[in-house]
Amino acid sequence: MALFPRPLLTNGATHSAQQFRMMVRDLANGAEGITQGDDLKVTQRSTPGGGVTVGDGSAVVRGRANTFQGHYSACNIGAVNVDLAATGSGAGRSDMVILRVEDPEYEGSIDPVTGQVAYFDVISNVSSSATAIPDGRTGIPLARVDIPASTSTITSAMITDLRQVANPRRQRTVMTQSPASQSTGIGGSTTPSYFSTAAGWNIAVPDWASKAIVKIDVSPIRYALDNFWGQLSATFGASLTVQPIFLDDNQGTGIRRIGSVVADTLTIPASYRGTTQLLRVRANAVNSGQAGRIYVDSGTTLVADVQFEEAPR
Repeated sequence: MALFPRPLLTNGATHSAQQFRMMVRDLANGAEGITQGDDLKVTQRSTPGGGVTVGDGSAVVRGRANTFQGHYSACNIGAVNVDLAATGSGAGRSDMVILRVEDPEYEGSIDPVTGQVAYFDVISNVSSSATAIPDGRTGIPLARVDIPASTSTITSAMITDLRQVANPRRQRTVMTQSPASQSTGIGGSTTPSYFSTAAGWNIAVPDWASKAIVKIDVSPIRYALDNFWGQLSATFGASLTVQPIFLDDNQGTGIRRIGSVVADTLTIPASYRGTTQLLRVRANAVNSGQAGRIYVDSGTTLVADVQFEEAPR
């Protein structure tokens, strides 16, 4: 029958497992991977030994044995140890740790009543650059472990994270600021200074954020007194800096106005998540002692465009 005749949640009807798997596919928008950035992370064991530990979390896995197999929802509560074989003296080896789903409706012979249809598996001797499961089995990669020769103890340095978030969360905020008055001039020192009348923006960092894409427009900047050679940048909280750009103006002593943009992709530290951090623009001279100065004033608009994104962490 080409069409499922009874939609899910029809009172009194029964539904096949495939119909529920297709619903998982629809809800996952066809994507697969871990649910949140810290799910199913592979780490060295608390006491390093002959394997790794997979942390708790959940994922959706696309069935690969049939076009309309649908997606599986899998969940792990607690930590699970996965053993890896030691390497011999001849050469090292790369193993891939995966979340495997082996549904007997399509492959294998596991009894779903007594056996594990979803389990953590090891594909041994994969390419040292492998990032995807090298064959057609149903599963998602979690990590590649590159084991040197004559090694039986797995450490963090050997583990490459291969997880992907199925549907990463994103949050974008655009904020503006217009100084009420002219700031103190910047340009006499190579030490960065904030524009005195541009207080910046206090930004709430989501507790799931892994990175922030930051773009700040400062338009126009007021130049005066003499040629200016300097840098424009920004800070986000106490430890993150938006990459500086050069401001290179040689138009002499007259007042002129030029717009500028700074932008960067920042990795969010764990200490920032769930907190509020200040994003603020600053500038400095490249060479100390120059006569030129830059300002923001009531004719300047500052625009901050910040997008937080979720990624494995």
